[in-house]
Amino acid sequence: MPTFVALLRGVNVGGARRVPMGEWRAQLEGLGYTAVATLLASGNAVFRAARGSGRQHAAAIAKALAEGLGIEVPVIVKSASELAAIVEGNPLAGEAPDPSRLLVAFAADAAGLATLAPVGELAVPPERFVLGTHAAYLHCPAGILASRAGEALLGRAGRGATTRNWATTLKLHALAGGQG
Repeated sequence: MPTFVALLRGVNVGGARRVPMGEWRAQLEGLGYTAVATLLASGNAVFRAARGSGRQHAAAIAKALAEGLGIEVPVIVKSASELAAIVEGNPLAGEAPDPSRLLVAFAADAAGLATLAPVGELAVPPERFVLGTHAAYLHCPAGILASRAGEALLGRAGRGATTRNWATTLKLHALAGGQG
């Protein structure tokens, strides 16, 4: 049975759009997903599903959150193999000794990922922004919040994506089985 990773954008940040992880786990199980596990309180879940695409799962999860918790948030779902490609394709992983200063931006599809290209123009050396095949990567040695590119990625410019720091991405990868 395939494994998937669900990522919610903008939940449990600053008191807005609260999604209790226990309730979200129960919702995911109610949708028929198995081996459901959440990571941290920022909208990360790993689950197994007998069938369906990431896009189908994202739509079902978004609908369940809206109907069950009254919360409308963007949901991005990646298969374990897609997440493995994102991890393996990170060209900045070796350059970031502090994984909290390396962001991975997940988009639903290639078109959503392409909308992040302007963020690269805001990166000021030694910052580096790379728009990869499966994700975008931003390394901010001085910190994400001290970076105009980081602010843009977390704000309006990154609205079609959701970000996780490198440490969280690696934990999700391990939770999803660490394989393709």
